[in-house]
This record gives sequence, structure tokens and C-alpha cells, in this order.
Amino acid sequence: MTLATIAMFWDGPPLGFIERLCVQSFVDAGHPVVMFSYGPVEGLPAGVEAAPATDILPNPKTMIRHARTGSPAPYSDKFRYHLLARHDGIIWSDTDAYCLRPFEPRAGYFFGRENDAVVANGVLALPAASPTLKSLIAFCDDEYAIPVWMGHRHLAEIERRAAESDPMHVSEMPWGVWGPRALSHFLKEHDEFRHALPPHVLYPVSFGDRQLYFRKAAMTWGRVREDTVSIHFYGRRCRRRLELRHDGVPPPGSILAELAERHGVTA
Repeated sequence: MTLATIAMFWDGPPLGFIERLCVQSFVDAGHPVVMFSYGPVEGLPAGVEAAPATDILPNPKTMIRHARTGSPAPYSDKFRYHLLARHDGIIWSDTDAYCLRPFEPRAGYFFGRENDAVVANGVLALPAASPTLKSLIAFCDDEYAIPVWMGHRHLAEIERRAAESDPMHVSEMPWGVWGPRALSHFLKEHDEFRHALPPHVLYPVSFGDRQLYFRKAAMTWGRVREDTVSIHFYGRRCRRRLELRHDGVPPPGSILAELAERHGVTA
């Protein structure tokens, strides 16, 4: 069986431990993996194809970063939507998603819920002709568009700024404004939310329970079910905890240490 190609994007320092572990997991599962970037990626595992991000979004000078964190997350969200629209059948994955078992979309759809109301976009496949993709691309083309899916407090401030002719740029908006909530909004609008997989399939450990990754591995495996195919490691927060509390080395007996040994990845 030929597995779908996994596409990722990287902009920044050399790949760290969590990124190298996750990328290697796809290679070892038999998925072709393509890493898009605007320059060389240091630490890229063997067998991963490097591809120019200019093939998807041609001008790196337009890269948007979240003002508070400096993260290119808004741009990464936009990038994945354009990529999926141009490459039918490809699967997007963040670099902090671990492949436990091969990813197999159904009718071109592959994404999972965080909860009953929100779909995460850390792993995402949509048919290239998906109306959700078209809406997301159109929305993200306007960096000052008002995200009606935001909470009342944030939305009120965004609308106030717009009314005063001082529109809020996406980089000033709350974290993830073009991410899961935007995706969920348009999936519901176009009746594609119904394709979402249950949380345990792609996100068996929630963001709020991410500390489990640094405890006994059995605590994470206890969340994994027969049809779980991925474990999401919430890269920015887990990287920071790994560096500050564990000197960059996964604690002995943790799921991170166990998987590192499985794939021959060193911290």
C-alpha cells in the first residue's frame, strides 16, 4: 500500500529533539515526507525531501509572525491551506505530531476534533476542491479581516478598532486566530465538520494534560486506543518545559524517552 505524502513547514532554528522525533516517526511508518522551507533546514532526518516554500507562497518577506510570541503560526496556517488546495491527496502535519500508525484519509478528509466544538489543524487533509479550503484561503488573504468566530471580548475589541479606522492586524489578534477556530467555523458552514475524527484518534492527550509526556510512559499509553494514530506533543510548550526543567533531555521512563529509543533519536 502506498501511503500519502506528509507535508510540513519549518522556519527557524535547527530542528529540535521533538521535531526530529516526530519527523522520523513518519519516515519509519513508511510515509513519504516533504519539508517546505525558505532555506536549508538543519537536523532534517535522512529520507525527508526538502522543498522550497516558494512553490506554495512565493514571497517570504510577507511572512506574518504573532506579535506576542514571534511565532510564524499565522503564516503556517495560511501556508497549509494553500498547500492542500494545490496538492490534492497530501496530508499536512505540524512538526510536533508523532505518527503512531499510518495516516489514511477517507475520501480526502483527515482531521480530528479537540472537543465537540473545535477541530484542530495540526494534522489536516481536505480535498483540493473543498469549499472550506476556498473560504479559508480567501479569508487569510485579508490580514485585517474580522474573525467572527472569536470570543465576545476579543471580537468586541477587533470590531471597535475597525469602527475607529484602526483595524487590528492578524499579528495583533489572539493566538491561533487563523487556526482551529477558523477551520472549525468554515467546516461547519460548508457541512464538512462531520468528517472530523474523535479527539482520541489524533489528540489522545489534550493540551491541558501535556505534563503527562514528562511522567511515566504508561500514563500516556493509557490514553491511546486501538484506533489512535497520532500523539500531539504541543511543541512550543513542551520544548520549553524540556529545556527549563530537564536540560533538554526527556526524563527516563517518559513517553518521550521511550519513543526516542524506538526511533534512534538523541536529545
